[in-house]
Amino acid sequence: MSLREGWREAKDSLLDLLFPPRCAGCGRSGSWLCSACISEIEFIEPPLCSRCGLPSVEDPCLSCQIDPLAIEGIRGVGYLRGPLKRAIYQFKYGQKRKLALPLAGLMHHYLLDNPLPADLIVPVPLHMDRLRERRYNQAALLTRELGERSGLPVEEGSLVRIRETAPQVALNADERRKNVRGAFRGQGERLKDRQVLLIDDVCTTGATLEACAEALREKGARSVWALVLARET
Repeated sequence: MSLREGWREAKDSLLDLLFPPRCAGCGRSGSWLCSACISEIEFIEPPLCSRCGLPSVEDPCLSCQIDPLAIEGIRGVGYLRGPLKRAIYQFKYGQKRKLALPLAGLMHHYLLDNPLPADLIVPVPLHMDRLRERRYNQAALLTRELGERSGLPVEEGSLVRIRETAPQVALNADERRKNVRGAFRGQGERLKDRQVLLIDDVCTTGATLEACAEALREKGARSVWALVLARET
C-alpha cells in the first residue's frame, strides 16, 4: 500500500466514525449495503448460455450461435436493477469507494458457487484521463478486494487502455465493438499460458470485455473469462 493510499484509508476510517455509513441501496444507517437490500438483488439464475452468461434454454443461445463472443465466457452476479443498480452508481460516480467491500463480497460468493477457470485476475482499466477525473478505477478496487478474498493474484498492470473511447451508452452493439477495438493493450510476460479472470462492474453487450480479451490473448493468455457485478439486458 502506498503512503497516499494509507492516508486515504485512515481518513476514510475517521470519516466512518464521524459519519456512519449508509446503505447505498436504501439509505439506512449502519452499513454500505444492508442485508435487506442484498436480499432484493435480482441474481442471475440458470439456465444460462455457457458463452454470454444470459438466461437461455438453448446452449449456446441463438445470439452466440450466430455471432459468438471473442471471449471464453461472461458471467454476472445480478441484473442492473434495484439496490444493485443504486449501489453501483454510488460506487462508480459517488466516491463511495468503501462499497468495494460488499460488492466484491457478492462476486466472491458467486465464484464459490460457480467456479471459473482462473490463475489470476485483471481489472478492466480506465484511460489515464478518465482515471484522473474519477480519481479511482472501480474495477481495480473490486479486483483488489476479490484477490484478498479468493487468494488469486492480481495483475493490474498487465492490461492498459491506450486510447480514450466515446461513451458506450448511446451506441448499438456493432458501434460499441468498433468504439473499443484496439483500445487496450496487454503488457508484460505474466499473462503467458495463464487463465485470466477479467473483472468489471457492468456488462451490456460485452464489447469492452471482448476487446480486453483480445489484448490479453495477444500477450499469451491461454483463456479469458469475465465476471461482472451486473448485466444490462
